Amino acid sequence: MGSTRVRIAIDAMGGDHAPGEIVAGALRAREELGVDILLVGDPQQIEAALPPKTNLGQVEIVTAQEAIAMDEEPLNAVRRKRNASINVAMDLVKQQRADAVFSAGHSGAAMASALLRLGRLPGVDRPAIGTVFPTIIAGKPVLVLDVGANVDCRPKFLEQFAVMGSAYSRYVLGTSEPKVGLLNIGEEDSKGNDASVRAHQLLRENSQINFIGNAEGRDVLSGHFDVIVCDGFVGNVLLKFAEAVGEVILQILREELPQGLHGQIGSALLKPNLKRIKQRMDHAEHGGALLLGVAGVCLIGHGSSQAPSIFNAIRMAKEAVDNQVLQRIQSQYLLERESG
Repeated sequence: MGSTRVRIAIDAMGGDHAPGEIVAGALRAREELGVDILLVGDPQQIEAALPPKTNLGQVEIVTAQEAIAMDEEPLNAVRRKRNASINVAMDLVKQQRADAVFSAGHSGAAMASALLRLGRLPGVDRPAIGTVFPTIIAGKPVLVLDVGANVDCRPKFLEQFAVMGSAYSRYVLGTSEPKVGLLNIGEEDSKGNDASVRAHQLLRENSQINFIGNAEGRDVLSGHFDVIVCDGFVGNVLLKFAEAVGEVILQILREELPQGLHGQIGSALLKPNLKRIKQRMDHAEHGGALLLGVAGVCLIGHGSSQAPSIFNAIRMAKEAVDNQVLQRIQSQYLLERESG
């Protein structure tokens, strides 16, 4: 690549608020994070979403003639619409014209496109979507995976999720010795179904990770764990529930604090604290989820993502590139094969 700056391919047509919010978040990331952005999609719609007096020479637009709608079957749509924006964006990574890709569009289509165009990392059977949750300990997030890529998981897949999650937690989130847990219905080794018991044994025997045992639902946000693994069915339910709880709490604060004169004064005094609360709880602050296990840095955002979420997702993509997450995950599996 000609530039030493991290280059991010953005699916500008993916998401409920595309392309306007996508473009706004991407432009902010370009200015504040020092990344180069490639906006992929319909040039006319993208240019119409640019702010007035934007220097078009500083914005790279890559034409994509189609987009994949949220109600389309992902694999068929990805195969049928070869020039869809998500496919063109993935091809930019495959061709090494971009270092990472982000889409807030159809998450199933993004995963299908990543698998078909980028492929899996050697040693990885199933990629996993990992997302960062806040915990009760400030500045100590927990990475949960899988949150939707694999509804059914073999014990071996969960072990691989733990290895990949540990690498991400260590090199991107800055955790020196990530503590790994297996989401289960009890702390005891024998708890859960047969797959959980066998996964527990594999995790316990894997010397590459710091497995400390089962994590119950109440442990997810406790701060006791740095990485928690589960199948995509449970993980997706957990993700959606956590997002809903966060929104409920924020809404209750908005409704209850301003009551009466004392409440309004209190709200004014607490404004900095409330802002920090929102930053810790709002999923928009985390931006997106990393698709771990494919041969490229791929971030998947919420369909409802707006400019702040887009900005934070691009920040996460840059951090993954800067910290060489792909190379570190791959080296883990190389070490495992050599030791085996």
